Amino acid sequence: MTKNIWHQRNKKLSTIALSLVLWHSAGAVTLEEATALQRTLITLDTHLDTPANLLVPGFNILERHSYGHDFTQVDVPRMKDGALDGGFWAIYTPQGELSKTGYEQSRDTALLRALAIRTMVSANPDIFEFATQASDAQEIKKQAKHIVYMSMENSYPLGTDISLLETFYKFGLRMAGPVHFKNNQFGDSSTDPSGSQWDGLSPLGEELVAEANRLGIVLDGSHAHDETVKDMIRLSKTPIILSHTGCKAIYDHPRNIDDALLKQLAASGGVIQMNAYSEYLEALPVDPARQSAVKGLMALYKQGSDHDVLLEKRREIEHEHPAVKASFDVYMQHFLHALKIVGPKHVGIGADWDGGGGVNEMMDVVNLPMITQRLLKEGYSKDDLVDIWGANALRVLQQAQDYAASVKK
Repeated sequence: MTKNIWHQRNKKLSTIALSLVLWHSAGAVTLEEATALQRTLITLDTHLDTPANLLVPGFNILERHSYGHDFTQVDVPRMKDGALDGGFWAIYTPQGELSKTGYEQSRDTALLRALAIRTMVSANPDIFEFATQASDAQEIKKQAKHIVYMSMENSYPLGTDISLLETFYKFGLRMAGPVHFKNNQFGDSSTDPSGSQWDGLSPLGEELVAEANRLGIVLDGSHAHDETVKDMIRLSKTPIILSHTGCKAIYDHPRNIDDALLKQLAASGGVIQMNAYSEYLEALPVDPARQSAVKGLMALYKQGSDHDVLLEKRREIEHEHPAVKASFDVYMQHFLHALKIVGPKHVGIGADWDGGGGVNEMMDVVNLPMITQRLLKEGYSKDDLVDIWGANALRVLQQAQDYAASVKK
């Protein structure tokens, strides 16, 4: 499909969507209508773990895959079906030892992941375009390409050399979170079984905040302990983001935040992006047989087993001991609660695709228009959807970049 034809089709869908939304303002909007409306917006997800798949044998981002076959959730055909323009593609490295060797190995892994993201874009210039400025999203959308910002989940690869953040900035990094599942050199995680080590950010973590501000990198408080998030809000010269987080008022899990902290985040100009990771949305039944099977799968992974062998074993586990997922309605309970507490100027979407996210009825990006449909049903406007689907995250990025520019002056 040529760009002109694509634009004509999109314009037609926009007209249909807007007229039908107005017509149905007092009633239900169909999924088709919601999808057509969503195509007129800049739609971003602030936490895509999809770069982890880019070097996996048999995975091609340009081809259609399915969750049932290879357990992936994002590719170009499905992004088009789900009206997802793009988002922040994550450099993720697991937490390792706080040692010189650990830092160096993680740094190298992170650089290779950053290179994989850049290669995805450069190899497909008609499909993707790399973004470094908040204003880039609008221009890329006009060209009918997919938007690629780069983020870092877990700043562990920086080691104790804060200057490495500038190296990643030059690669294109525009968002960074200090921690992941465990405490590290930068601060406390929300889920470290040993509890708090620093009572928030470490002294090195405070330096990280200052350097991110200087460069114009958005700080991400997802996975961070509440005290760490509070320190980030207090110290950062620009608003922070929670790129994939839920609400404790709906489910009291350490990965979620309570209403008081949510209000503090919004008061500082920050944004919460709603996570679709089922285990963080509600208490789910435990299946000992599945846990044992998954433990065996992880052992095979650590042994370096062939990818096809691991994939077949995963399919076997899902067939014999299927995972229990939260419902789409529970996901929307978190979403609507956040909107109720802080309003549509401070809420967005970060479903944790290809990183464990997904709920029943919404297991990949194809089903994203269900969110738009539900928000319209709840009475939210097109302007609200503009903010939720992308403008809020871009505003935070713009503020970070404006501050960095002012410092340079």
